[in-house]
Amino acid sequence: MRKLEKNELITVAIEDIGFDGAGIGKKDRYAIFIKDAVIGDTVYARIMKAKQNYAYAKLEKVITPSSFRVTPKCEFHRQCGGCQLQALSYDKQLSYKQNKVRNNLIRIGGFMPELVDSVTQPIIGMDEPFRYRNKAQYPVGYSKNGCLTTGFYAGRTHDIVANTDCLLGDERNKAVLEAVLAYMKANNVTAYREQAGTGLARHIFIRSGFYSGEIMVCLVINAKNKANLPRQQDLIESLREIPGMVGLTLNYNPDKTNIIMGKKMETLWGKETLSDWLYLREPEKGFVKTGESISVKLSPLSFYQVNPIQAEKIYSLALNYAQLEGKETVWDLYCGIGTISLFVSGKAKKVYGVEIVPEAVCDARKNALENKIDNVAFFAGKAEAVLPEKLSEGAKADVIIVDPPRKGCNAECLDIMIKIKPKRIVYISCDSATLARDLRIICENGYELKKWRAVDQFGQTVHIETVCLVERK
Repeated sequence: MRKLEKNELITVAIEDIGFDGAGIGKKDRYAIFIKDAVIGDTVYARIMKAKQNYAYAKLEKVITPSSFRVTPKCEFHRQCGGCQLQALSYDKQLSYKQNKVRNNLIRIGGFMPELVDSVTQPIIGMDEPFRYRNKAQYPVGYSKNGCLTTGFYAGRTHDIVANTDCLLGDERNKAVLEAVLAYMKANNVTAYREQAGTGLARHIFIRSGFYSGEIMVCLVINAKNKANLPRQQDLIESLREIPGMVGLTLNYNPDKTNIIMGKKMETLWGKETLSDWLYLREPEKGFVKTGESISVKLSPLSFYQVNPIQAEKIYSLALNYAQLEGKETVWDLYCGIGTISLFVSGKAKKVYGVEIVPEAVCDARKNALENKIDNVAFFAGKAEAVLPEKLSEGAKADVIIVDPPRKGCNAECLDIMIKIKPKRIVYISCDSATLARDLRIICENGYELKKWRAVDQFGQTVHIETVCLVERK
């Protein structure tokens, strides 16, 4: 097999899609990964890096477009690292994501294809796969010619692609970003330079309420207090003109780090939190709203699903999988601000939420009070430490709902769940690879996979949420 050379131009047919959304073709038994190529395309590509059995190439020209190729709505889709699948039709995006979860359950989880297919439910897509995000974080920096700019990082870099109107976010974000940039230019406020650790403004964080219409802004600055920020009232006045604006906060992050938010916050104007709601939906009836809802208060530091409509479907599906009859004790692990706990509280006897972030636990308790829900309790700490302690004090665990971060559950948490032996475990995952790994461990220890369903919460991207039900044998 002849080795491909860097900068070599090749013609290749795209036969598959990789985990990161890149098109995959074959050339002389090489697997060729080509960003922005769509399954079904025939393309002209330039080899950028060649290994023993595979290579990475840059798309130069689409020779024959795929029947699945669509015209992207965003002019920056190839530069920005956010929307890996925008050139792929939405139906094909859903098919790709469904197969991604299925393949991981088989390849990583070790489940037989026949079993996986027999317990699969159809993927839940979005009615409108644009303008769905209720949160956005924009880095502030300089263009190559030294102009102040904001937007998103290009894929695998920290180079900012200037764009004040991301089509996944709230339409009002554009007005917010332009107002902040205008204020900075008028008052000589510098942008943060990552390599040097100098400059003041680091990020512009925007959060909006889907139902309430409220919007709040948090400016992350490279300082320990607000003294370095000039003419703050000018910034306040420009932002107050934006419809729905309820608050402006400062976040202080003076550390030389890639972490966006620092630990210290200060409200400059308006409310510390915005309000919104989540509605229960009927999975068996096409996810129509039931009319039941919970209200939530959100600060810039609150963890909250970025797509509220799909989050309602995920939580409603989890409640459906839990099969509660009103007499069960439910544990909600990695509970965040308690949204899942509050969702299931009306169908359970008692609900306990566990979260390692103390601020999130405070938010969860406030949300329980706000909704007048008194059969929930929240604990700050690691699940593997809190669960045994509370069970030794007499608490029960009939059902466990777990919604971990992308890295999945840690080994100690899995071990404790298995030892407790709940009747059912409902696992909500934002990474099907770590989901498959964890389900393999659970099902090797007395449980069996009963149902799984993918929910598209991140249209135009490669990410997918999955809800699974496992039951004790």
